[in-house]
Amino acid sequence: MPAAPLYKTPIAAEWIDYNGHLRDAYYGLILSLATDALMDRLGLDAPYRERSRCTLYTVEMHIHYLREVHQSDVVEVSAAILGSDAKRIHVALQLACAGQAEPAATAELMLLHVAQGQTPATAPFPPAILRAIEQLKTQCIGPIAGPGSRRMELRSRS
Repeated sequence: MPAAPLYKTPIAAEWIDYNGHLRDAYYGLILSLATDALMDRLGLDAPYRERSRCTLYTVEMHIHYLREVHQSDVVEVSAAILGSDAKRIHVALQLACAGQAEPAATAELMLLHVAQGQTPATAPFPPAILRAIEQLKTQCIGPIAGPGSRRMELRSRS
């Protein structure tokens, strides 16, 4: 299975812009809510956050808008873990309209495990969370559709 299903939502009317498409900011909202679902899947849920005072911070996100999303659509987000270490998760998310194989958007996120004390600081994942991350990583073999992260630049025409 190339990606694990995480989150599904209908598109709200107020998310649609003047062109009749999903406003770009709402892709970010949907991806953020899917990241919350990923946290729950990995055991970084509300009880864990309350007990440990640890959470995930998104330190970087790259979104590729590939197809239009309309108000009549329902979108589904799937995830694949691209890499991880003691404190970070590199995850790819794929947002597709229900019933369509090709993604409407893809995103890559770098997530950082943070202890939220007086001064927030990075913290290693507990062993159970590391095992959940590895399990999801091995379940999602194969690439996520769409482009991966790349440097954004304007190239001069010579």
